[in-house]
Amino acid sequence: MPNIIFMGTPDFSVPILKDLHETYGVALVVSQPDKPVGRKRVMTPPKVAAAAEALGIEVFQPDNIKDASSIEVMKEAQPDIIVTAAYGQILPKELLELPEYGAINVHASLLPKFRGGAPIHHAILKGEKTTGITIMYMAEGLDSGDIIAQSAIDIKDEDDTGILHDKLSRLGSELLLDTLPSIFEGENNKTAQNHVEATYSPNISKADELLDFNRSAVEVFNHIRGLSPFPGAYTMLEGKRFKIYGAKLTGSKTDRPAGEILSLDEEGIHVAAADEAVLITEVQLAGKKKTAADDFGRTRQDLTGTLLG
Repeated sequence: MPNIIFMGTPDFSVPILKDLHETYGVALVVSQPDKPVGRKRVMTPPKVAAAAEALGIEVFQPDNIKDASSIEVMKEAQPDIIVTAAYGQILPKELLELPEYGAINVHASLLPKFRGGAPIHHAILKGEKTTGITIMYMAEGLDSGDIIAQSAIDIKDEDDTGILHDKLSRLGSELLLDTLPSIFEGENNKTAQNHVEATYSPNISKADELLDFNRSAVEVFNHIRGLSPFPGAYTMLEGKRFKIYGAKLTGSKTDRPAGEILSLDEEGIHVAAADEAVLITEVQLAGKKKTAADDFGRTRQDLTGTLLG
């Protein structure tokens, strides 16, 4: 069996690690350092590190993978191949050239589209109808290496980032296991990316979370589901942050001011966008728990006519 180092950090990477370990065995897992989580700031390991520990795999969590000490640890592990999936740091050339079979990455987009750290969010935010998984050789640039294999998946209207995240994680695991034999046997074909066609998907910023109801209903809808369930899109209601996690398109034309609450009923909260009404189905007012929008609206009929934002 090849000696494999797996590098990953969030939930997305966990099924990939588990399936890879079950099939080939993973000698070492490299993940990001523990971080403080929650109001009490409890130091918590990344999901991949926790999963690796449960599987009995040695875990290495360097602050900087480019440090000489980190590189020495990787060399001592003597990997035949390095597999990464949402690790979160760019590997130096010395590590990319270390394994016999190279360093490969499982990326959640159809490269060269959506290079970067948040490809799932941005695919929905941009209204894409298709996305997928790319298995690629890693290079020094950001997600710029040669493509080994790709698999596409449709983005449905009912998909939000959480749903699509889980679908792509599973697809990534399947495609990786389908692709690895050709890499080990030296029979795989690689294709250079067309860098002219590259688009980017940087990590979501606080500014990206703010909703703008002056945009079309479709754009508002994509914004909400593109940031659901994490980090969540928001607007302002009565001076408080009002997060919106679920929405539907209604097709109902409106000439009311953008952001106006048109009605609150058993379906949810109807809000005017630039061209049509959007139905909001799940919300969270600052300091309160997440709730269905129809439940929220039952006690707030007085909000009809209020402008959000």
